[in-house]
Amino acid sequence: MLSRFVILCAALLAGCAGLPQNRVAAVPPARLFQDQLFAPPSAPISTDQLFAVTPAMEAYLQEQVLHQQHGKDKRQALFDALYRRDKLQLEYDSAVTRNAQQTFEARRGNCLSLVIMTAALANKLGLEVQYQRITMDDAWSRSGNLYFSSGHVNLILGQPKLDLSKGYNSAQYMTVDFIPIPALAKQQAQPLEERTVVAMYMNNRAAELLVQNKLDDAYWWARGAVGQDPAFLNAYNTLGVIYQHHGDVAPAEQVLRYAWNQAPDNTVFLYNLAQALAELGRPQEAQALRARLAQLEPYPPFYFFNQGQQAMRAGDYGRARDLFQRELDRSPDYHEFHFWLAVASFKLGDLARADIHMKQAMENSTTRGDHDLYAAKLDRLKAYEAQATR
Repeated sequence: MLSRFVILCAALLAGCAGLPQNRVAAVPPARLFQDQLFAPPSAPISTDQLFAVTPAMEAYLQEQVLHQQHGKDKRQALFDALYRRDKLQLEYDSAVTRNAQQTFEARRGNCLSLVIMTAALANKLGLEVQYQRITMDDAWSRSGNLYFSSGHVNLILGQPKLDLSKGYNSAQYMTVDFIPIPALAKQQAQPLEERTVVAMYMNNRAAELLVQNKLDDAYWWARGAVGQDPAFLNAYNTLGVIYQHHGDVAPAEQVLRYAWNQAPDNTVFLYNLAQALAELGRPQEAQALRARLAQLEPYPPFYFFNQGQQAMRAGDYGRARDLFQRELDRSPDYHEFHFWLAVASFKLGDLARADIHMKQAMENSTTRGDHDLYAAKLDRLKAYEAQATR
């Protein structure tokens, strides 16, 4: 089965960071779009309501921020109202990227959803908002034969807009983040324009629809992301993968080559373009790209995990355990690596280690469904352990 790599737009992939804006056309070439190959979208492709604030959200600001301020800085009051456990009680949930209203109503969202909702409420309070890309190792995940790279964004809240005449200094800014960030990453943060954040949202929606095999809708969201910010190269990659899944390999090659030309050492673009060239019967060109890819990334994401899966199928549980551990050493927080290490340990009779990693799989899960699945498996594992010790 062929694999594809997609970049989820919680942040830009490192290979695209710092690209001079004049290297990317202000308007994407029309040849990259093949609208005639896809049915019209099932619903309008619009971001008009992305930052919309509902009456319920306004009421929450009045009750939990303005009426509870008590001399507290407005920025701190907003953060406390949203992220203190005794307030809104938000949950991290990577299942879907939501707009501000949806995130508020669901009380859950992924990194980008939480940024969008916080920015919408901050704007309603009159605060200045600056988005930032955080330079960190991208987190990888998968769904079937689709592999996803997710980076990270946060935002900075400045003084109220009415105070602009007083000038700014670094002490007047407050960084709002949802995960711990290393000090060096904070120092290397890069500003993002709001149009890029909107393109990220559209790209995420395209990727989520691609997972559901809703290729027509996915195409229009990816196309919209490219149009929203033509310098955001990850959207071209998503568009190319959608073409590939739709069976349109020639348009896929064209759009992936366009992205790769802007960022020749981006490993995701290299991988997907090489795959497209191979499918088009151009093996020599594909091999040249794969040779470069091997230089840049000898052990790509999920390399040891996939080998571990093969070892499991062969019944070599000791080798599988060691390979899953090597993958876990690279990505210590990914729930699926913990899960399979638990399974391999169970097969080897190491119930204590199986218990530890099944619990970590549950604690590191990023959707409610995965959490509940691992919780049920952990319960069964504990029941088995209890029976075994009788």
